Amino acid sequence: MIRIVIGGDLCPTEANSHLFERGDAATLFGDLLPEFQNADLSIVNLECPLIRKPSPIEKIGPILGAKDSCINAIRQAGTDVLNIANNHIMDHGSEGLSNTLKICKKSGIELVGAGENLDAARKILIKEVNKIRVGILSMAEHEFSIATETGWGAAPLDAIDFVRSVREHRSEYDYLIVLVHGGNEGYPYPRPSLMKTCRFFAEQGANAVICQHSHCAGCYESYRNGHIVYGQGNLLFEPKTQMARSWYEGFLVALEVDQDCKSRMEVIPYAQSDPEPGVRRIRGTKEKEFLSLLAARSKSLLDQDFVARQWEIFCGQRSLQYLKLLYGNESVLQRAVNKFRFSLRLYSRDSMMRRLNLVRCESHREILMKVLASM
Repeated sequence: MIRIVIGGDLCPTEANSHLFERGDAATLFGDLLPEFQNADLSIVNLECPLIRKPSPIEKIGPILGAKDSCINAIRQAGTDVLNIANNHIMDHGSEGLSNTLKICKKSGIELVGAGENLDAARKILIKEVNKIRVGILSMAEHEFSIATETGWGAAPLDAIDFVRSVREHRSEYDYLIVLVHGGNEGYPYPRPSLMKTCRFFAEQGANAVICQHSHCAGCYESYRNGHIVYGQGNLLFEPKTQMARSWYEGFLVALEVDQDCKSRMEVIPYAQSDPEPGVRRIRGTKEKEFLSLLAARSKSLLDQDFVARQWEIFCGQRSLQYLKLLYGNESVLQRAVNKFRFSLRLYSRDSMMRRLNLVRCESHREILMKVLASM
């Protein structure tokens, strides 16, 4: 029997970076620290590059990065593997990502999900633990971080790539974990297409499919003898401004895998940065309430009509936001010059990149299509 512990989004910030730099894992991870240190295999999503100096790329959205000395607390926590297939790992370009690889290798922490090109990013990581070979595949939705054939970045969320990897490496592992950096921020349910994709991965042999990125605790299901989690929430990610309550709560996923590769999943709830730096396990009545709500959301996944209705509601709530992002606030002058077909001169590089991100990223694009179809 082996125990695998998986944590969600971790990002050293201005408020807690001093704790990361001095290796204060006890303060940062609190009573969750034994979960990581006593696990046979621990995995965490690193939501930013570890950099020596800033080299920000041109993009839409926050640019994240932490000093590479922040690896000290990550190492002291007993982290074995960092997942780096996410939408921020290229925020400081190839220099930031290459430095992350260098620092983690020096610290004895393995990485999965990104690299110097597409082939490197797609590579499956195999970890043998007590004679059980654990395969780890990681991929992210398309934003500003995706690798190319010749360029640095993260592995893209691609079902075809997944099937090819499984076929090529099936004999090399006994138990397969798939990490998906995708989903809609603040939404505790999977959009229908994400649910379809994760179930497909399970059908193709994944034993556990874990989605991260939504920044809130989501839900889970058992499917084809596998485990699927739709959103763990932040592990350690202290915001600059006050966020919704869901930002500060999440859960670890603990998988107990026997020698026959049958597994049981345990959920370990916690609160983070609330308000002091660090993460602490939720206990007592609050734990029961958290687990009860999580179980209720998870049970609702059995009703596909419910999943579709929730998605319709969510898209409706975001419709004005997405229409404004797509069209902008055109002035009388802009509308006038549109007639003469030189309106592109009025759009900045930034505004064009916003449109690019809307149509390229799966989560944004699907909301946009739903909104436009309902007009």
